[in-house]
Amino acid sequence: MKKDKKATAYLTLVRNEDPRSDPVLMIPQCKVSVKKMLFTSGTVSMDAYTERMAFYQGEGIKVVAAIQNKSTCDIWPKYRFYMKQSFFVKRKKKVSTQEIQREVGDAIPPSTSPTVTRILTIPPDTNATILNCAIIKVEYKVVIYLDIKYALDPEIKFPIVILPALKEEEQHHRPAYPMYGSGTSANSYAAGRTNFLQNSTASGPSAPPPSYGTYGLYPSTNFRGKY
Repeated sequence: MKKDKKATAYLTLVRNEDPRSDPVLMIPQCKVSVKKMLFTSGTVSMDAYTERMAFYQGEGIKVVAAIQNKSTCDIWPKYRFYMKQSFFVKRKKKVSTQEIQREVGDAIPPSTSPTVTRILTIPPDTNATILNCAIIKVEYKVVIYLDIKYALDPEIKFPIVILPALKEEEQHHRPAYPMYGSGTSANSYAAGRTNFLQNSTASGPSAPPPSYGTYGLYPSTNFRGKY
C-alpha cells in the first residue's frame, strides 16, 4: 500500500569511436513509392532522396521528391521529422517518440509531375544519435508522404543520424559530401553497413539492445490523427 519511489541518476555517455569517420553515413539515400488509386482512376508515385544519412546539429536536412500525379485528384506532400527513444532494463523496454518538425507542401494538381524540395532544420539542442548503447537507443527519421483523399498515402521513411555539431576549428577541415548523381549509388548505403552502424549487430556484454522484432511488435507512438 506504499507509494512508489523514484530515483534519478545522470549518465555520461562516452563514444568509443567517431561516427563521422564512417563513409557510409555520407552516402545519399533514395527510395521510391508507388500507389494505385482505389476509388479514383490513375496512379501516384514518388521518388525521394536525401543528400546523405548523417547531419550535424543545427544543420538542414534537404529532402527532394519527384512526384507524378497521374490521378484525377489533388495531392499534398507532407513531411515529418521525429525522434524515437528506447530504454532497456532487465529485458523490458520503454519507448517514447517526439515530433520535432512537421510541414505541408503546396497542392499538386492532377496530371502533373513536379519536383519539390523541402529543408527540415535540426534544432541545435537536438540530442545526437545513439545506436551502440546497451540500455539507451536514440533514433531519428524523416518521413515524406502524399496526402490523398480516400486512398492509402504513399510514404517514404529515411533514417537520419544526427552528429554533434562541429567545433570551429573542425569546420575548416570538413569533408566534401558526395552529391546525388555523382556516380555513387544512392542505395549502396544498405550494402556495406560497417563501423558505427554495424554495432547494432554486435554481440557480447556491450551488445546493443535487441531488435523490435524480438518483442513481436513495433513500438507504439503518441501521435494522433492522419499524417
